[in-house]
Amino acid sequence: MNLVSRAEEPKSAVAEFDYKDFFENGGMALHVVDGSGTILHANQAELDLLGYEAGDYVGRNIGDFYPDTEVIDDILARLSRGEKIDKYPARLCASDGSIRHVEVTSTAHFEDGKLVGTRCFTVDVTDLHLARTELLSQDSQFHQILDSLPVAVYTTDAAGTITYFNPAAAEFAGRTPEIGKDKWCVTFRLFNPDGSEFPHDQCPMAVTLRENRPVRNQQALAQRPDGTLFPFEPFPTPIRDEDGKLIGAVNMLLDLTQRAIADEAKQHLSAIVESSFDAIVSKNLNGVISSWNAGAERLFGYTAEEAIGNPVSMLIPQDHQDEEPNILNRIRKGERVESYETIRQRKNGSLVPVSLTISPVRSATGRIIGASKIARDISEAKESEHRIRMLMREVNHRVKNQYSVILAMIRETNKRSESPAVFEKQVRERIMALSRSHDLLVSADWKGATIFELLLAQSKPFGNDDLLSMSGPSITLSPNAVQYLGIAFHELATNSAKYGVLAGNRGKIAVAWHVAKVAAGPPSFKLTWAETDGPKVQSVANGGFGTVVLERVTPQALSGTGNLEYSQQSVVWTLEAPLAFVEAGFNEPQ
Repeated sequence: MNLVSRAEEPKSAVAEFDYKDFFENGGMALHVVDGSGTILHANQAELDLLGYEAGDYVGRNIGDFYPDTEVIDDILARLSRGEKIDKYPARLCASDGSIRHVEVTSTAHFEDGKLVGTRCFTVDVTDLHLARTELLSQDSQFHQILDSLPVAVYTTDAAGTITYFNPAAAEFAGRTPEIGKDKWCVTFRLFNPDGSEFPHDQCPMAVTLRENRPVRNQQALAQRPDGTLFPFEPFPTPIRDEDGKLIGAVNMLLDLTQRAIADEAKQHLSAIVESSFDAIVSKNLNGVISSWNAGAERLFGYTAEEAIGNPVSMLIPQDHQDEEPNILNRIRKGERVESYETIRQRKNGSLVPVSLTISPVRSATGRIIGASKIARDISEAKESEHRIRMLMREVNHRVKNQYSVILAMIRETNKRSESPAVFEKQVRERIMALSRSHDLLVSADWKGATIFELLLAQSKPFGNDDLLSMSGPSITLSPNAVQYLGIAFHELATNSAKYGVLAGNRGKIAVAWHVAKVAAGPPSFKLTWAETDGPKVQSVANGGFGTVVLERVTPQALSGTGNLEYSQQSVVWTLEAPLAFVEAGFNEPQ
């Protein structure tokens, strides 16, 4: 069957020869199919394309060579409708089982309105298809990589229109950018670090596209649609083709929120360290000082410039040098050295007691790289501890003295008591008198009490204070004198309240004292209790406990002498003792 119409037949032998030679000798692949789909003719280029011999190809149905039946059915249907097929993509089966990707161009020949055949030109585009597939695969892999990144990334074309963004960019911006519409930035609004508005067309991405260069080291504030503001740093970079022409840009956005929080925390910590009264020092694992705060300068006397870079052993006295290797060994093991008391040496060579707390310093990966040390001056604490020990020894001494006084008091009272009830009453009153003297000492931190204070404290429980007069220089009695004079004043006041002036409204009590300077010796103290014009004296001279206290116990405790004189209407007690045993500030006998 001649499928070439007469109008298409060659006009000359030359034309006909050129036409056949082109299609039969290495030109475009060609095959001719009748109306039923049977292959009537195939040129050598067609056979070479698929690797068939003419006998294995011509005469078979064209559908046998199309793995996609819907494709050949569609081509034949279109041709039957008189449509021209132009570069229709299809797949053909080669003789070796491989698939060739082709583009088919075909025209139909009709007789009496019926399709009687087609002439098909086939162009092999397998290599092109493979290249396109590879590019699509690479593009897909590229997008998969970008989509999986935790960092915000987006791209634009040369005009700044957004062509791609990854999920992290949408999360970063708090919105979903519109591809092909949004320009330059994925963010809602931009601000400069000072808070001023930052127009999108002036943002770093716009500068990159306008000036065809990367933009670095520029920070800004982004605002999400919900109003959230956060700092970030962009990294816009131009994208160029193989000829160097700008075709777009890619931008990576780094959220600086956590960095800002960390920087703020670091500054806060630095301020705490710098303002701390304690010495805070850091060192590496070789024991070399790497930081030094103002507290360390105050405690040790070295400035930061003098200390940093030098071994921490310069702060350790020679007899404590073995401490540092042990500390570093513990730090390398990750141990914390806490509440460690030792001695350190200042710049001027003086020694200072300190309490150390030493902790490992770790890098961002958790590796121990050094140690931080907090040194607290415990000089005052040590002094306080020493004073407390001294005070405890003093208190212990005083308590033992009081125990002795109380035991003597009980013994002497027992000898002279008429009944258990009287014994109990007298012992209780005398212990209360000791307690009043003790209260005076406690309120004065055991430094002593004045004679005025002691007389008032011991006479107050008996009333009629207005009958008591006092005169003499202001003398602070030693704790020992307070206790023994207090007992004496109690016995005198007790006797007066029972039988003398304090028992009624007659008479007076005059207590006077003075200090006499003796040419041949230390100054002497003299005190007189004179009770006159009162009721008839009944009790003091009967050899009772009061007499023992006034004539023997109190004078002997003060290394002095006591004299008790009395008549029917008067009682006079005189005490003389070295001032050193009476006045506070002198060492008392142990």
